[in-house]
Amino acid sequence: MNVIYVDNNATTRVAPEVFDEMIPYFSEFYGNPSSMHTFGGNVGRKIREAREKVATILGAAPEEIVFTSCGTESDSTAIRAAVLSNPDKKHIITTRVEHPAVKNLGEYFSKNGFRVTFVPVDRKGRLDIDYLYENLTDDTAIVSIMWANNESGTIFPIEELSKTVKERGIVFHTDAVQAIGKIPIDVSKTGVDMLSLSGHKLHGPKGIGVLYIRKGTKFSPYIIGGHQESGRRGGTENVASIIGIGKACELAMEHLGKENTRVKKLRDKLETEILKRIPNTIINGDPENRLPNTTSIAFEYVEGESILLMMDEFGICASSGSACTSGSLEPSHVLRAMGVPFTAAHGSIRFSLSIYNTEEEIDFIIEKLPPIIERLREMSPFWDDKVIGNR
Repeated sequence: MNVIYVDNNATTRVAPEVFDEMIPYFSEFYGNPSSMHTFGGNVGRKIREAREKVATILGAAPEEIVFTSCGTESDSTAIRAAVLSNPDKKHIITTRVEHPAVKNLGEYFSKNGFRVTFVPVDRKGRLDIDYLYENLTDDTAIVSIMWANNESGTIFPIEELSKTVKERGIVFHTDAVQAIGKIPIDVSKTGVDMLSLSGHKLHGPKGIGVLYIRKGTKFSPYIIGGHQESGRRGGTENVASIIGIGKACELAMEHLGKENTRVKKLRDKLETEILKRIPNTIINGDPENRLPNTTSIAFEYVEGESILLMMDEFGICASSGSACTSGSLEPSHVLRAMGVPFTAAHGSIRFSLSIYNTEEEIDFIIEKLPPIIERLREMSPFWDDKVIGNR
């Protein structure tokens, strides 16, 4: 059975070009990049090249790039650094729809002497900007807002937000893990002080992330050790993965046009046909301002977990908007924050495409999904055949 993978916001396949670039640095060029000898020095040179490639996709300078282990570490490092660098400030602002890497850290700080403001969103996942601005104070240490939501795909106006926050002298961080490689980003045109990204979300390896730190930003390292990363993140470099994420960023720059044309066209076809063929389906998110690869669709009166299990029988890999797959009966915090109706939140499925998806795969999903929903609704005590029509 062939696998049809439309869960790319969860993780992506490593691009063949990335894999090929990494292989020699496991067994052939294995020197420590901090060594004085040429064998290690050549490895250090490849790390510098990777740093330049990452900087290019962000519109940053190479010295503003710090390699970490993942997006979560980058998020934690950024927020903790802002707090440690501004010890007199005890207020943090983030949103109700952040990835757990930021959301759970915010909840941690709220239990440990900090006041944390979680900015709400509307039904389409759009940020309440006025609420954010009204809550900025002289006590605010950092504002951390994701560039694009991992579930709904809704994009936030980071350039506008960061500039306004910076005018107040407040540090601004963005989790751009889902945005990099899908939409153009240029930190030189924003007031962003720090930005997080992760290799495995753009066809790079797992276990490698990046934290962009604007030159001049006050910074206190999270991992203290050796001189690596100019003293901003101790520990021997994950050489092969650093080279891998550099190549992945290079490829992402080349494929950005495909993301916004071919991939978007496939996403739109999938979404349009599902809405046409299956009644009582709802789009979660802002249809006018979201990632080109992402659609979150709510199928009313059925459980998302059941949909996933039945799609899996055909080799279709997607994600549920419900957290039931992790043992909880509660819908995801993102859908709850958006006010998605209970009858729809539990049946929400996220399809996230990549440049490797084909039209034949999309046609296969369109063929198999309607009978799955029909069968599940026939089994549901909440389904009424008289309730017809998309909203």
